[in-house]
Amino acid sequence: MHPTARDGSHYVAHLLPLTAGRRQRFAASYDACALLFVSKAALDTIVAPDLVRKLFKLTSTELRVLLSIVEIGGVPDVARSMGIAETAIKTHLVRIFAKTGTKRQADLVRLVAAITPPIKV
Repeated sequence: MHPTARDGSHYVAHLLPLTAGRRQRFAASYDACALLFVSKAALDTIVAPDLVRKLFKLTSTELRVLLSIVEIGGVPDVARSMGIAETAIKTHLVRIFAKTGTKRQADLVRLVAAITPPIKV
């Protein structure tokens, strides 16, 4: 779920169903059936980069490009920050898209956001 506030800012909601065992740990009463976490959409805490690399079988450079796209933005800015040509970034992106099943940079951002935990541990 990706709610938008009246001011245009975006929020992410995570719904955690509570099983009987979890209910006993989280609440004294059994009235609750789920926990709802709502947070402002931001990627301050990206899930462990090594996990992302292994999950999608990315090379180290592909992982750096993916994380840079998420954190910095588009191809020109990423190329400038990494000190390599835009064509090299585009080549890496084609491979990243194939490995992650995505087609656009925005899809990559959504993908990383989807595997980022809703609460900081």
